[in-house]
Amino acid sequence: MRRSRAILAAAALIATALPAASKTTGAAPQRVVSMNLCSDQLAMLLAAPGQLISVSDLASDPRMSPMADRAADYAKNTGRAEEIYLMRPDLVIAGTYSGTATVAMLRRLGIRVETLPPAESLDAIRAEILRMGDLLGRPQAARDLLDRFDADLAQARSPDRRGRAALYYANGFTSGRATLAGTILDAAGYDNVAGDYGIATTTPLPMELLVMTRPDRLITGAKWPGQSRGEAILDHPALSAIAPAEGQVTDRDWVCGTPFIVQAIGSLR
Repeated sequence: MRRSRAILAAAALIATALPAASKTTGAAPQRVVSMNLCSDQLAMLLAAPGQLISVSDLASDPRMSPMADRAADYAKNTGRAEEIYLMRPDLVIAGTYSGTATVAMLRRLGIRVETLPPAESLDAIRAEILRMGDLLGRPQAARDLLDRFDADLAQARSPDRRGRAALYYANGFTSGRATLAGTILDAAGYDNVAGDYGIATTTPLPMELLVMTRPDRLITGAKWPGQSRGEAILDHPALSAIAPAEGQVTDRDWVCGTPFIVQAIGSLR
């Protein structure tokens, strides 16, 4: 609490020496900061030259970001209110669950902050493309991106059902149809075995049940060596015995609900 008050007091003093952050107006924002990996991608795809000034530090991680190379062109932020305020943004874009304390503090300081929920379906991705275009004052660029996304999606998705697939992550978690990974499976033409057990979201699935389903394809979570013992389950010999020729690992194209999921769908063809 004392630290937060000190930050607010310091920011108030700094504000006397910096131009005030603009309130919401009809004009497009000129200094945009994104503090969420998924909004980073949409902002980089849609922002006008010079409009986006900072993205999250995760945007530069090639394990998580399909735009890591492009992210090198922007200043990085770690989602702290102090650093973002000093960038003098007139718009900050955050995720629903990212940096709630930062979002609250920036709003108290008069900064416009907009939050985007996770996009778990194709319709949600389409809606977020259009919303990002509106936030940036770039509606035509958003419509153009949406047209490209739908055209690429039509090429990537399978017209036929291709069998049954299973998703399996660290600690024995799986994802059902009402998730982004489930959406990718469905578009690629696979029926998700999680549905056999009434699983729609992300929840644990005992390995015994997974083995008994005998999926035609197995997709496991990406490993982060040295990070968690929970990943050891992905090396269990029972998994390789299920579908040894069809094993696959999720990657950066599976992380966010953006046009890059087309590449994830295509990888399952």
